[in-house]
Amino acid sequence: MKILVTGCAGFIGSQTAKLFLENGYEVIGVDNLNDYYDPKLKEYRLKFLKEHNNFTFYKLDIEKTEDVNSLFENHKITHIVNLAARAGVRYSIENPYVYSLTNTYGTLNLLEAGKKKGIEKFVLASTSSLYAGQKMPFKEDLPVNEPISPYAASKKGAEAMCYSYHHLYGVDTTILRYFTVYGPAGRPDMAYFRFIYWIDNNMPITLFGDGTQSRDFTFITDIARGTFKATLTKTGYEIINLGNDNPKKLNYMIELIEKGLNKKTKIDYKPFHKADMKDTWANVEKAKEILNWQAKVSLEEGIEKTVKWYIENRDFVNSLEIK
Repeated sequence: MKILVTGCAGFIGSQTAKLFLENGYEVIGVDNLNDYYDPKLKEYRLKFLKEHNNFTFYKLDIEKTEDVNSLFENHKITHIVNLAARAGVRYSIENPYVYSLTNTYGTLNLLEAGKKKGIEKFVLASTSSLYAGQKMPFKEDLPVNEPISPYAASKKGAEAMCYSYHHLYGVDTTILRYFTVYGPAGRPDMAYFRFIYWIDNNMPITLFGDGTQSRDFTFITDIARGTFKATLTKTGYEIINLGNDNPKKLNYMIELIEKGLNKKTKIDYKPFHKADMKDTWANVEKAKEILNWQAKVSLEEGIEKTVKWYIENRDFVNSLEIK
């Protein structure tokens, strides 16, 4: 097996690649190291992967068809784990074109190259954002035909492309819909990361809404473990939720961060953003049945670990450009 992990310097990509490497698999990692957030954080994650002899890295953009094809000519890739993505709901409203290019067209490039070379497995990272307006807890068979942001729409396009390649060419495919992933060395545009940074630096929190909205926060090691299992499991074609199945309010998460830092904060309330979802909650019965997976880390434990990492790496985090 030779596993391609795209977005390997990203938050989920780096942890998933690490899990493959620690279990003895050969990993080809690609990432374009873009500056959506400070690339120093991506380099920080990447250096741990480069310590493994069974890891090969290429700075590569999956939007570029020729570069993707060249990669597949040079390596006999058997499994594709597509974790490269433009993330972030609000920024997708400002720059929808780049989301479509990376998330949908980039997925097409990988599917087409993989089809030509007879890959054994394709895994796509998708999102709980597709469930906007649906009844909770969200099940995979709900109709998700009305995405409320260009980000969600681009992921819906990627999912549709995956199904067509499975239908036409028999590519074994698993689509994973992730629910609010958090943890150490995460994305600085995520609320929990900003909240930790702001509270520690005695800055007020900017909060869209009143904090009663809830998220099914899922710790990064649980997400990586689920992705690992999905890659090694033949499913034909399946869409599977990976979530904690235990939603918590944003106000409660803020309380946990305050406790971890032993600081109180002031909150600058802003109107609820119309591209945001009010609540998320994953039904994970399918993950239990097909992947023998369920989340293990509670929000309390996860925030404690995340704050601990921040404190231990405070100087590094404070050197980052936090937009």
